[in-house]
Amino acid sequence: MGLLDKLRGELVDIVEWMDHTRDTLVWRFPRYHNQIKNGAQLIVRPGQMAVFVHRGELADVFEPGAYELTTDNLPLMSTLQGWKYGFDSPFKSEVYFISTRQVTDLKWGTPNPIMFRDADFGPIRLRAFGSYTLKATDPRALIKELVGTDAVFEADEIHELIRSIIINSFADLLGEAKIAVLDLAAKYQELSEQLRERVVERVDDEYGLDVPQLYIVNISLPEAVEKALDTRTSMSVIGDMGRFQQYQMGQAMTAAAENPAGGGAAAGMGLGMGFAMAGQMMKGVGQAGGAPAGVAPPPPPGALWHVAAGGQTQGPFTLAQLSEGVASGKITSSTLVWTAGMDTWTPAGQVAPLGSYFGSASPPPPPPAASP
Repeated sequence: MGLLDKLRGELVDIVEWMDHTRDTLVWRFPRYHNQIKNGAQLIVRPGQMAVFVHRGELADVFEPGAYELTTDNLPLMSTLQGWKYGFDSPFKSEVYFISTRQVTDLKWGTPNPIMFRDADFGPIRLRAFGSYTLKATDPRALIKELVGTDAVFEADEIHELIRSIIINSFADLLGEAKIAVLDLAAKYQELSEQLRERVVERVDDEYGLDVPQLYIVNISLPEAVEKALDTRTSMSVIGDMGRFQQYQMGQAMTAAAENPAGGGAAAGMGLGMGFAMAGQMMKGVGQAGGAPAGVAPPPPPGALWHVAAGGQTQGPFTLAQLSEGVASGKITSSTLVWTAGMDTWTPAGQVAPLGSYFGSASPPPPPPAASP
């Protein structure tokens, strides 16, 4: 092989880019010290564009297709080279391939909450996140403003810049829209499109990029505010709190009746809830216009007692239940008891209504219930 054949073998015959990635925006053809042969083939596949850079100056741009690199297909470069009569020798030039397909699955979000003045809650902090797609539209602006001399330029290299633009535009949009926080969820689609348009205005001419799709996935409140809203919603669902309390008392009494192991404490609890329920019912009757004719109101409840035993407080108990406790030996004269009106816990033997229970072998019967 002669020297001429060897030199011809080192010249580039085909200029193309087989892109196997999903996030590369710009790729420079690795010419190294080789020269592009006159009449070489340039292959630009769908979703690509090719840009020739000669001596640091942007020259010709090629859309998708197959080209034979001659003076007819390189009008601007031919002018830069000064070839007035065509050229037969190889030429040196940098070739950049630009991917014009969409780079998908890019995420954005607010690293810190955005302050927002809401008509219902006043000053409040909001967080938001979503996704977007990115696409190169102007190769000249992209290479000039972002790529420079990089051999490979990927979407990750501009992700932080685009995310900052999105967050800044989102804050401006919220402030101008003045939409109530509780109505934001119904405006996601509308706000997403408005946000996309704002972002495109700032990246299309400046960087040669487009944002074909941008979505607001979620706008959230601080955790404490969300819990307060949940409580408020629960109260609205419950409605009448009085009737709800009556229902809860009835459920608790049923559970106590099905648990005989509860003993006197369970009975006392059931009795106390019964009094409370009776009070709620009488209150409702009174609000409705008084007791029905021919029905006497229930007798006033007696004092309810609490007992301290084994380091725990038990009760409330009625006087009759305490009498049973004395008879069984569970309550002695030194057992501490307390009822409403007493200043402190006192031994049962020193309390007037109970002291007589310890004066004989068997306690006296409990006082008779008041007759209706």
